[in-house]
Amino acid sequence: MPRTKSLKDVSLLSAALEGLEAQKQRIEEQIQQVQSLLGRRRGRPPAAAKPKPEKAPAKRRLSAAARRRIAMAQKRRWAAFRRRTAGAA
Repeated sequence: MPRTKSLKDVSLLSAALEGLEAQKQRIEEQIQQVQSLLGRRRGRPPAAAKPKPEKAPAKRRLSAAARRRIAMAQKRRWAAFRRRTAGAA
């Protein structure tokens, strides 16, 4: 295998490179046109496009009577649990 590239290979690669660079240039121009139609510049999106943080849902408030009922029910559950464990021992 030859270590140097033939003249045909070099000319073919340079022609391909020129074609790709021209294509890249056309694509970049099209991107700039679309961005100008959208009214945006390259870089960060405008501050208005950032989503606003949602508010946390309002906390539910319990009445004093509801808290009392919950506390009494929990005390009954613990009393029943202690009876069962004392009977097993």
